[in-house]
Amino acid sequence: MTRYFEVTDRDCAARIGRLMLDPRIRTPAILRSELLVKHQGSIIDCGCLWDRDGDPERSADPGKLLILPHRSLPPHAPLEIVNRPAQPPSPPSTSPPSAPSAPSAQLSRHDGAVGEVIHPAQADIPDGRDLYVLSAAALFENQARSLVDAVLRLKNNTMPDTAVYAPALATPENLAVLIYLGIDLVDDTACIIRGYQDMYLTREGVRPIDRLREFPCSCAVCTEIGTPEELRSLPRSERARLLADHNIARLSEELRTVRECIRDGHLREYVEKQCRSRPYLTAVLRLLDSEHTYLEERTPTVRKNVLVANTAESQNRVEVTRFAERVLSRFTPPDDGANTLVILPCSAKKPYSLSQSHARFFDALKGYRQQVHEIILTSPLGVVPRELETVYPAAHYDIAVTGEWSLDETAWVATCLRTYLEKHTYKNIIAHVSGGFFDVCKIVEHDLGIEIVYSAATAGSLLSDDSLASLRESVAGIVSSQSRGRSRRSPLATVRAIADYQFGLGVGEQLIPDRARVKSGRSGFRIFADREQIASSTRYGTIAPTLAGAANMPPDIYRVEIDDFLPKGSILAPGVVSADPQIRPMDEVIVEGEMAFGVGRAMMSGREMVESSRGVAVDPRAVKGV
Repeated sequence: MTRYFEVTDRDCAARIGRLMLDPRIRTPAILRSELLVKHQGSIIDCGCLWDRDGDPERSADPGKLLILPHRSLPPHAPLEIVNRPAQPPSPPSTSPPSAPSAPSAQLSRHDGAVGEVIHPAQADIPDGRDLYVLSAAALFENQARSLVDAVLRLKNNTMPDTAVYAPALATPENLAVLIYLGIDLVDDTACIIRGYQDMYLTREGVRPIDRLREFPCSCAVCTEIGTPEELRSLPRSERARLLADHNIARLSEELRTVRECIRDGHLREYVEKQCRSRPYLTAVLRLLDSEHTYLEERTPTVRKNVLVANTAESQNRVEVTRFAERVLSRFTPPDDGANTLVILPCSAKKPYSLSQSHARFFDALKGYRQQVHEIILTSPLGVVPRELETVYPAAHYDIAVTGEWSLDETAWVATCLRTYLEKHTYKNIIAHVSGGFFDVCKIVEHDLGIEIVYSAATAGSLLSDDSLASLRESVAGIVSSQSRGRSRRSPLATVRAIADYQFGLGVGEQLIPDRARVKSGRSGFRIFADREQIASSTRYGTIAPTLAGAANMPPDIYRVEIDDFLPKGSILAPGVVSADPQIRPMDEVIVEGEMAFGVGRAMMSGREMVESSRGVAVDPRAVKGV
């Protein structure tokens, strides 16, 4: 835990925060290498242990963060050297064995924030630091696997409210990916070095100055010089200085862009676009997605904006894989004898029920919809049961539609459908699909050895009168006429399915009893039991329990235990005693303590609530004393 670093905004592993130093640093931030070298600014680097001329004593100001003396070692240094206690090479006569190590001695003289350099292979990472510096970070350029492994190992073995600094690595083209990885601080060293190498940096990549014919930017440097030819004519030292100034300006501009993406909640979309500038950055994103747990713990369960799926990497993002996993693990088809499955294609309009195409499907199925169960196939989400079509992200995504499916899309959706049908057995399956959806169904039909009835009259004309008539005839031929008069399916099935998806399988029946009633309106629905409201819908299609509803919830899930106080506003992390580790940012949670019982929305993950010393843990919606 730290007294000096507080996170205020999150978007997956990327964070906006503040280091309470003198002067204060708003993260993510770019440190000026000139100030670091001169031991000025908010962060003081004591330098290498072997630098006998350094005077770290002058950094004892409690308003400064002190990076303890360290060794400069390459990433592949021998482990016996990496894990050797840090000791300066002083003669035994002047440094008795009982003397403390250099970092320990320096720490004892500094009453303020402390940082420590951590080697990627270091066995033990010390606790109690406010900043961790990734050693030899500059050497991870073009080393996707090494970069991802080093950052994730450091982040997974340190407290969530400590900052991470990757020195001499950031450029305008890789900054967004670095921050998405979870790095809070970078510096301008790489930009300055590129300037002295006659390299002109943009967010799209590096351009040698001798190949540039006009400046693609209008910063002060480029505007004042005029043309690349004029820049090349300047003396080398002046040219290098001006190029470095331009490179730093572009890095600062990119930082502001990334901050706005974090605040708006669409950094992932920006990273998917930005990583295309270099193959190794694309590899970083793909490797990061493969380490699912790291991002999943830090990714909110709902977002205020539309999920845009424009690239192949989009189907691997947490929101997509989490939805697919929850459909398979937390959803159960209606238990009312509906043993006929109807598979339908997605629509551009969300929720699907509001689209013209699905309105036509409903007309074709009129009189039979209570006897069948409907699922929708879509890329990238896979399988969407009709009951969950309003839940984020099923009703909150957009994707480029060309009519042609890639092999990856087909394989992913087929995997989702195959797994769903392996878990849930239907006596009859009717697929009203064409194109890529048809290919998916044929693959699954072959793999599982089952029979699927295809109701489209001709390929590509699902909405034609003949196809809709064929759909109706296919269903009518399967569903017995005796069951057509069955009573309308209870709306409780839908809200219970949403509750199961949100909180866990079986929670829906506990939260929403049989006597409950659902009242729908323009703004959503409300659920009552014995005239008392127990839950309502949110703008994300999820359920927000009231205090009365929370009392029906299981006692061991989505709970945040707080100290003995009655919250009057936001619940801060220091007041949290324990929290369900499955809690994710934006989850609906139940708050309980000796003096209070409440409901609200999580602002951080359950682990972060427990391990952080600063920041808002829960935004309460209703609290009562007990």
